[in-house]
Amino acid sequence: MSWFNRSSSLAALGVAALALSGCIEPMYGPLSSNAELVPELQAIRVAPIPERIGHYLEDELKFNFNGTGSSVAPRYRLEVKLNESVRTPIIDTVTGRATSASVVVSAEYKLLSLPDEMEVTKGTALTVASYDRFSNRVSNVRAARDGEIRDAKVLADGIRTRIAAALLQPH
Repeated sequence: MSWFNRSSSLAALGVAALALSGCIEPMYGPLSSNAELVPELQAIRVAPIPERIGHYLEDELKFNFNGTGSSVAPRYRLEVKLNESVRTPIIDTVTGRATSASVVVSAEYKLLSLPDEMEVTKGTALTVASYDRFSNRVSNVRAARDGEIRDAKVLADGIRTRIAAALLQPH
């Protein structure tokens, strides 16, 4: 194949890709294409969630539902109960210390409509974040906290997706 044919083929492929790029909507993109869903998600009030990881999850959920900061009258209340555990699956045979750990978090959530307190949807989400453990205690505490933050982000995304799917279903 000559240089001219190869470059013209690449140019044609680039033009075709550019033309088709406007036709494809990302699967995990923003929910702005569902204009009726955005105000519904913004109207979800997240009930306080206890503990440190609850604080992280509550902040992530508030941002995921209404990241614009707009003031919307609540039509729903989201209640979340967390169960967190730390597991150390790998032990160093010489020192007898754990070389890694996993923060396992399960969240039971329930979305209630306001003011009648009718249950719209409920479910359980689970996530695991692993981290390396070191001999330095401060490093271990920080690594565990980073694991909790990662867990909170994953849980918030999962809960938001499930609630969005439930709100799109005809009632």
